[in-house]
Amino acid sequence: MRRQTILRSPWQPGPAADTHHGPALVSFTDFTSDTFRRSWSVAVDGLRLRRTWPETPGAIGMWLWADPLRRRSGSLAVWADETRLKEFVGRPDHIRIVCAYRGRGVLRSADWETARFDAAEAWTHAHELITGGPGT
Repeated sequence: MRRQTILRSPWQPGPAADTHHGPALVSFTDFTSDTFRRSWSVAVDGLRLRRTWPETPGAIGMWLWADPLRRRSGSLAVWADETRLKEFVGRPDHIRIVCAYRGRGVLRSADWETARFDAAEAWTHAHELITGGPGT
């Protein structure tokens, strides 16, 4: 079994981070690239997209993550509601990234609602999705 090295960016708050205290939608993405070179490219594109996060309406916050030895990277994003997530998914810069890597790996995603966002709980759940087991 390969050793897993999960790298995680610092929490990047969005504009709704300080004002949203109710239910939230947590969105997890996981892209496994078909090549090591491409796995780094998609991670860099994610970092570029992250720069706009502080101005993204309805965004509570996000982490980017990578498991370089397994050619995987993704995000854990928290939204005020499903409408805001759908607006983000439809943005031209997001669509460009999705189209650039279509057919060049496997994309998985999972969304779940929470009555009140808890960062530690959300990351624990995401870590379990990444590794296939419990962890922090």
